[in-house]
Amino acid sequence: MGTMSTEWRLVDSGHVRAADSAAIDEAILESRASGAVPDTLHFYVRASPTVSLGHFQRLSESVDLDRCRDAGVDLVRRKSGGSSIFTDSGQLIYGLVISDSQLPRGSEASFAVICSAIARAISSLGADARHRPVNDIEVDGKKVSGSAQLRRRGVVLQHGSVILDTDLGLMDSVLREGSPSERVTSLRSVLGRPPSMKVLKSALKRELSIEFGADIVPGRLTPNEEVRAAQLAEEFYANPSWTSRF
Repeated sequence: MGTMSTEWRLVDSGHVRAADSAAIDEAILESRASGAVPDTLHFYVRASPTVSLGHFQRLSESVDLDRCRDAGVDLVRRKSGGSSIFTDSGQLIYGLVISDSQLPRGSEASFAVICSAIARAISSLGADARHRPVNDIEVDGKKVSGSAQLRRRGVVLQHGSVILDTDLGLMDSVLREGSPSERVTSLRSVLGRPPSMKVLKSALKRELSIEFGADIVPGRLTPNEEVRAAQLAEEFYANPSWTSRF
């Protein structure tokens, strides 16, 4: 969407608990909205298997709580919408925080721009990935990546996951939505072996850089973001009353 002219920050949190990653994404969103940091790409991997609930989803209708407890599956409630998703250490999760001036108007069109770039990154690894509106990416008609958005003060946070290799049996046992594994696939299933996290990160970074004309430079959270993320985790994402509010 332009010549290489702007500099983005890349923050890689590595393996992190769900409450902390959600808090970091929101802290970056707030920081970007205040103009304190540039557009930012955030990578992370689950420290433990997790069900991420959409903002307004009813917990008891979405998740088998006993099974989650027995299997050590964490719960986190997003502030973005959408359905419940299962994530584990076999998935790379990204949070993209950018000014809405970089995107077309409307959530559907903005999803199309970002998801198409992510689909190209996945395709470059050997899988024929296609964006399926509104916010999914599919290979052979099955979902390999899903995403959601949160908007605040002229800034968009799109977060989503790419499934390299995941425990589909555990996914089915904790989500109360039929057999979700029948609708998803992994890059292991498609390619015979999953690409490494490093290779996938590099592909995503490259395609987003091309799409937005950005130079994506490794960086880190600011001290203010670290403090704010800790506050948000305590107040919301690690707080049982927030998780079980619906």
